[in-house]
Amino acid sequence: MSHLSDAGSSSSGGLVPPAQGAGGLNGAVPSEATKKDQNLKRGNWGNQIEFVLTSVGYAVGLGNVWRFPYLCYRNGGGAFMFPYFIMLIFCGIPLFFMELSFGQFASQGCLGVWRISPMFKGVGYGMMVVSTYIGIYYNVVICIAFYYFFSSMTPVLPWTYCNNPWNTPDCMSVLDNPNITNGSQPPALPGNVSQALNQTLKRTSPSEEYWRLYVLKLSDDIGNFGEVRLPLLGCLGVSWVVVFLCLIRGVKSSGKVVYFTATFPYVVLTILFIRGVTLEGAFTGIMYYLTPQWDKILEAKVWGDAASQIFYSLGCAWGGLITMASYNKFHNNCYRDSVIISITNCATSVYAGFVIFSILGFMANHLGVDVSRVADHGPGLAFVAYPEALTLLPIAPLWSLLFFFMLILLGLGTQFCLLETLVTAIVDEVGNEWILQKKTYVTLGVAVAGFLLGIPLTSQAGIYWLLLMDNYAASFSLVIISCIMCVSIMYIYGHQNYFQDIQMMLGFPPPLFFQICWRFVSPAIIFFILIFSVIQYQPITYNQYQYPSWAVAIGFLMALSSVICIPLYALFQFCRTDGDTLLQRLKNATKPSRDWGPALLEHRTGRYAPTIPPSPEDGLEVQPLHPDKAQIPMVGTNGSSRLQDSRI
Repeated sequence: MSHLSDAGSSSSGGLVPPAQGAGGLNGAVPSEATKKDQNLKRGNWGNQIEFVLTSVGYAVGLGNVWRFPYLCYRNGGGAFMFPYFIMLIFCGIPLFFMELSFGQFASQGCLGVWRISPMFKGVGYGMMVVSTYIGIYYNVVICIAFYYFFSSMTPVLPWTYCNNPWNTPDCMSVLDNPNITNGSQPPALPGNVSQALNQTLKRTSPSEEYWRLYVLKLSDDIGNFGEVRLPLLGCLGVSWVVVFLCLIRGVKSSGKVVYFTATFPYVVLTILFIRGVTLEGAFTGIMYYLTPQWDKILEAKVWGDAASQIFYSLGCAWGGLITMASYNKFHNNCYRDSVIISITNCATSVYAGFVIFSILGFMANHLGVDVSRVADHGPGLAFVAYPEALTLLPIAPLWSLLFFFMLILLGLGTQFCLLETLVTAIVDEVGNEWILQKKTYVTLGVAVAGFLLGIPLTSQAGIYWLLLMDNYAASFSLVIISCIMCVSIMYIYGHQNYFQDIQMMLGFPPPLFFQICWRFVSPAIIFFILIFSVIQYQPITYNQYQYPSWAVAIGFLMALSSVICIPLYALFQFCRTDGDTLLQRLKNATKPSRDWGPALLEHRTGRYAPTIPPSPEDGLEVQPLHPDKAQIPMVGTNGSSRLQDSRI
C-alpha cells in the first residue's frame, strides 16, 4: 500500500508539470488553448471535473450498497477486506489506469481502440456483450428502486406493519411488540404468543413480505414466469426514459447531470450512517462487519468474489472506462484520475457497509438473534434490510424517499456509462458523418432494445433471472476478458511501445509499480483466480431455492457468449489477413493497423508523425508516402476524416 501511495505522490507531485506543458511540446497548434473542443468530430468533456464525476458515478453504483456489504457478510466479515484491498492494489488500480490510458490515447470506444492489434478486436465485442447483459438487468434494479420511491409517497410506509392483505401469520414488525405475532391483532391468544416466541428465527419482517409477496409476487420456479408485474414494467419504462434523456446529447448532457447524481448519494449515506450508529445494537453489527473470520481466507471463492467485486465495482473489462476516457483531452493526467476514482470507489463500499451493518445489528438486537440470521441474501438486502430500518426513523416516508432517490442516482450513474459504451462503440465503428449526426437515434434504439429485453425480468420469476445474469454474465467472463486485454497490450503490442505511448500522452512513463503489475502481477492474479473459481464452483441458489440444471446451463452460455467473441473474431481476422505463410499472416493480423495512434493530427508526433506536413490552409490530414511508417486515416482539426488526399 505504501509503495502505491509513494508512487502516487511522486508522480502526481513532481511529474504533473510535464503533462500540463505537454500541449506545446507534443505538437499542439498555437490556437489549441482557444478551442473549446480538442476533438470537434467526437466531442470532449466540458471540463475535467465532469470526467472524474462521471467515472466516480460509473464506479460507485448499486453494487457498493447491495453487493459489497452482502459479499462481506457472506465471506467472513472483516476477513474479506484483506483479499479485497490486495485485489484493488495489484489488480483494480493498475487495470483502471490501463483502460483509461488506452481509451484516452486513441480517442476511440471499446471497438475502435483495437486498431492496436486488430486480431484482438473480439475483446471489444466481448466487452459490448457484457455491458449489454449488465445494462439490461441493472436498469431493472433501478426500476425496483423507482417503485419503492413512488411507494414511499404515503403518510405510513406500506412495509411498516403486518396488517396488509399480503402479510402472513409469521409476519412481525420491528415497531410492534415482539410478543405479538400480528400488528393488526393485538389480543392474540396465549398459545399463539408462545408459539411465536418459539419460532422467532422463522419470523419474517413486513418489509421482507412486502418485497417477496407484493412487489415481486415471487413465483416458485425460474421457469414459472407468471404475469408481468405492470407497476414494475411502468417503472422500467420511466428509468429507460430518464437514462435516454440524460444521454440525449452524449457526454455533453450526461456531463452536466453527474454534478448532482455523483455527489448527492454521499449526503444521504452520511445521514443514514449517523442514524444507524445511534441505534441500539449497531455496534454488534459493525463488529460482525469488521471482525475477521480468517478461516474463510483459504477459500478460493472469497478471493474470486473479491476480484469480481473489484471488476464489478470499478467497471474493469466492461468497456465503459475506455469509452469515458476516449472523450478526454489528449494530455489529461489519467494516472492521477485513476488513483482518485479507484480509492473513492472502494472507500464508498466500506462506508456503505457500515450503514448496512449498523442497521442489521440493530435488527438482530431487537429480535435477540445473531446478526448472520437477520439479513436476506442478494439484492433483497437493499429492498428488505434498508426499508425496514427506514420505518424506525422519524418522518419515515421522507427518509425512504431520500434513500431510494439515492439508490436511483447510484444506479443511473452506472447506467449512463453502460449505454454510452454501446452507443459510442456503434458510432465509432460505423464512423461516417451521417451516423455522427444521428447519434441521438442510435441512443434511442439501444434504449428501446434494452427496455424490451428487460421485460421478462419484471415478471414473477424476474428476480431469479436477474440473479442468474448477475452471477454468470459478469463474473468468469470479466476475468478472462481482462486477462486477454493485459496480455495483448503488454506482449503482442509490446510493453515498451505502450509505455512510450503513455509518456507521449502524459509527459512521464507509467510508474514502475504499474509496469510490473501490467506485465506480470495483474495477469497472474487474474489467471489464478479463474482457476480457483472453476475448481471451487458451486451452482447458484436464491434463499432456499436451488436453480435447475437447465437454468445454470443458460447462465454458462451467457458467460460464454462474451468470451467466445474473442477466438471467433481472431479466426475471422486471421482468415482475411494477407500473408505468404501462416506465421506471416499471424504477424500481420496482430500488428497495429495503420490508423492506430492519437486521433488528432497535432498529437501525432514521433513514430506517429506523417512524412508530409498537411496543407496549412485547411489542416486536413494527408496520407504519407510511407504508409508503413505512419498511421492513416487521421482526423483533421476541422473534424473531417479522409482516407486519401489528392495533393500527394
